[in-house]
Amino acid sequence: DFNYLLSHFYTVDSSTMIRSDELNGTELMSKDLHINQETGGPKILIYHTHGSEGYADSTPGDPNTSVIAVGNRLTQLLQDTYGYHVLHDTGIYDTDRDHAYNVAAPVIQKILQDHPSIEVVIDLHRDGVADTTRLAANINGVDMAQVMFFNGLSKTTATGDIDYLRNPYIEDNLAMSLKMQLAATELYPGFTRKIYLKSYRYNMHLCPKSLLIEVGAQTNTLQEAVNAMDPLAQVLDRVLSGK
Repeated sequence: DFNYLLSHFYTVDSSTMIRSDELNGTELMSKDLHINQETGGPKILIYHTHGSEGYADSTPGDPNTSVIAVGNRLTQLLQDTYGYHVLHDTGIYDTDRDHAYNVAAPVIQKILQDHPSIEVVIDLHRDGVADTTRLAANINGVDMAQVMFFNGLSKTTATGDIDYLRNPYIEDNLAMSLKMQLAATELYPGFTRKIYLKSYRYNMHLCPKSLLIEVGAQTNTLQEAVNAMDPLAQVLDRVLSGK
């Protein structure tokens, strides 16, 4: 049911809107998102459009204490625990934050061209919230940051479809985030926030199985963000393995 799905699993930004034919839960859940581990080459790319984003105890300019360190942990878990071949791009694209997506796009396109075996692209971020907001969960006795899956719809409420930001993979992107959300809700209730839908594209047109993930916010510690990668890796494996 569209209304149930929307109210229970999504937050729709005021800048955009979505119709029932664009958010058909049955169709989205029927998509086969598992990846073939039998073939060679990297399967997952992790990168950071906003690689300078840090946490409450981060050192500005130090990638070892920024969201890049969170990506290092996710890479390690996916490779060592779940057996995926992962590329982690640690480039910094947000020296000018307003143009970060435009700066990152050609680099990510080149990586995908050079490694056609890649099936999943994850853009890992840290959210920004009010200083009084804490995005925290306790999973199996471990304190960690909550995560949020994010989709761009390439349209605004005011003007409709944004033709110059066309994304042929919006349905695939939505299927990816919905399956991740449902798997997380089953495995780790309270771990995720609602999926956030916004108006633009966020380079999610570069790959059908694209995820933009916000890991906590500036009010979380780095350790809380790093801790969140254990359940996130398991949720991702659940979706990609087709279990």
